[in-house]
Amino acid sequence: MSRLTYKATLAKISVPATSANLGPGFDCFGLALDIRDMYAAQILDGAEFDIEISGEGADEVKKDKNNLVIKAMMAGFEHMGGKPKGLALRQLNAIPHGRGLGSSAAAIVGGLALSRALVLGGEQLLTDEDIVAIGTELEGHPDNVAAAVYGGATISWTEDRHGKPYGQAISLKVDPRIHAIAFVPENHLATAKARKLLPETVPHHDAAINAARAALLSQAISLRPDLLLAATEDHLHQQYRAEAMPKSIALVNKLRAAGVAAMVSGAGPTVLVLHTASDTEVDEIIKAGAGSFTAHKLAISPAGVAVTP
Repeated sequence: MSRLTYKATLAKISVPATSANLGPGFDCFGLALDIRDMYAAQILDGAEFDIEISGEGADEVKKDKNNLVIKAMMAGFEHMGGKPKGLALRQLNAIPHGRGLGSSAAAIVGGLALSRALVLGGEQLLTDEDIVAIGTELEGHPDNVAAAVYGGATISWTEDRHGKPYGQAISLKVDPRIHAIAFVPENHLATAKARKLLPETVPHHDAAINAARAALLSQAISLRPDLLLAATEDHLHQQYRAEAMPKSIALVNKLRAAGVAAMVSGAGPTVLVLHTASDTEVDEIIKAGAGSFTAHKLAISPAGVAVTP
């Protein structure tokens, strides 16, 4: 028997897109971007899932109990000690799917937040820290999840608890001068496929470079954006994934050679640029990706998942 008291009202949630790794910060750095998926849900008395999806990837998203938002909602309810008979879900996707912008993390975080919003006293039963931990278990890594929960920039990590990876995160201040450009290609790349391209071991020299650059990134993104180019240098994952996204890696190399802090967003194939450039300079950067990519000028989202009116 459920010990939860469900709200009869509709709950509405928005969740930002996220970019992970940010160059050297593999599986630990995350950044929230100002593209937001919108979800609305309500408890149903009958044992059914009433799901409607529109926007990005609508035809590819499951519309049954295996829908990722629904699965995350059920995980949230179970954490709080109950399970409703049925749910109605309305899902408006704006985040491109399979492009390295955190669409799955948004669905997971959005579902967990919806479950919390539909339970009386849910804020006490399912905290943001719980959402990061459960979201990490569902997603497999905490970087996108953490940024989707807290907004801004985050550093996340996992600790072993009872034989399972327990995700945790802290927030980083983002220098207000920093903005982003996302170069989004038409083609998809599954995260699982991208991960299979990574080697089991890397040279000690490369690991040392990445450790230094990741440490520098925490300062560059908060206080010293003039150091973003050096701070986003990566030797750990991008080069090994080149065969799966040659155009993306070519654009990263082209932009970096011109002094622009470009990197693969998450597992790719989107290319992310962090900059403090003027409008004229931004237009010049965008010209570099003309043809194979659609460029989106983006602000950093200071807010993570949020209840909407």
